[in-house]
Amino acid sequence: MRKKISIVTPTFNEELNIRKLCNDIASQMKKLEYDYEHIVIDNLSTDSTVKILEKITENDKNLKVIINSRNFGHIRSPIHGLLQASGEAVILMSADFQDPVELIPKYIEEWENGYPVVMGQKLTSDESKFKHLVKKLYYKFINVISEFPLLMDTTGAGLFDRKIIEELRKVNDPYPYFRGLVSEVTSEIKLLRFHQPKRNQGSTKNNFYTLYDLGILGIIKHSKMPLRIITFIGLIASLLSFVISIVFLFRKLLNWNSFDVGIAPLIIGVFMIASIQIFLLGFIGEYVMNILYHNRNLPLVIEKKRINFE
Repeated sequence: MRKKISIVTPTFNEELNIRKLCNDIASQMKKLEYDYEHIVIDNLSTDSTVKILEKITENDKNLKVIINSRNFGHIRSPIHGLLQASGEAVILMSADFQDPVELIPKYIEEWENGYPVVMGQKLTSDESKFKHLVKKLYYKFINVISEFPLLMDTTGAGLFDRKIIEELRKVNDPYPYFRGLVSEVTSEIKLLRFHQPKRNQGSTKNNFYTLYDLGILGIIKHSKMPLRIITFIGLIASLLSFVISIVFLFRKLLNWNSFDVGIAPLIIGVFMIASIQIFLLGFIGEYVMNILYHNRNLPLVIEKKRINFE
């Protein structure tokens, strides 16, 4: 009996890419001796993506489609898609061709060699050098502060064995940082280095807010260090303020008529302390907001429609 491979692709407004992607994946899988299913989970696209998918599913029963009731974002939707897969191994692959379809046989080969997780690692990239540098610095930073090693230069795309998917299913996290979650589940991860091309067509759905959301999620999910730093900053600032106040007190007592405290130092000090407090309150707020997500216990996504599922 042939093994089954599941391929999961999250989409939102990918009408320029989705037909070619489905065709390329179908062609790639026909070359391999595996049964397969291709699950596309769509975040209620506002373009023609869903109509194109519905048309393809009429003739391709290997293509399965989940349409969400609204846009649940790029963090929650892909993981929900992974959990709906039925294959012995599940491959997560984006719709913009920045995760090359040609990696599928290599993923499967390494999986057959015994690796439960095989992930793509960007050796080089066609994205802007500044953006690539910022991401690399972020990965290095989060590795320094994380309680366990996290993966460098990965997008989350790759292959996951059924047992890994089942472990992820046990994690009740409505807003997970996927790359960190995989590293927590297993250390047996094979990295396949590749050159990341530019997006095939269309425009990226990532912006400053989505990248910030993903970045801050990785920090608060996998490190207590920021909270500890906040404590140390508060302690050091308190000690420094106490020392300065004592110095100023004695200078005033010893030079009562000639020593003038001045307004400028007071204004600068007040604004400096206030800005530090606002920053630290914001960081604490990120942790509190994450606790709120957990307490509400919402599902990853709410589905509107399924196509080609039994």
